[in-house]
Amino acid sequence: VQLQASGGGLVQPGGSLRLSCAASGSIGSANVMAWYRQAPEKQRELVAAISGGGSTTYVDSLKGRFTISRDTAKNTLYLQMNSLKPEDTAVYYCRLTDYYGKQYWGKGTLVTVSS
Repeated sequence: VQLQASGGGLVQPGGSLRLSCAASGSIGSANVMAWYRQAPEKQRELVAAISGGGSTTYVDSLKGRFTISRDTAKNTLYLQMNSLKPEDTAVYYCRLTDYYGKQYWGKGTLVTVSS
């Protein structure tokens, strides 16, 4: 399984970005995909997760601004980020957990929120 994240970049405070994570390989349908982020000098933290059936989980502090979704046919995970703040600056990673509990990580995409 390989994961390729994209869509990061520089955005002004209050702006929006949509991240994508394309999955390839023997993915299966019974898996959970998630977005994590790691800000400079901080630990990696969960942003949101979505099951194969579409159930979602969000970090409370990001509810209402971030939306996770997936296109099962395209094996692609998305993260729509609105009303971005400087504290959202981080490298964003996608993760897939397969049916057997094995985890796969993408390389990450940098999001910088700055004026």
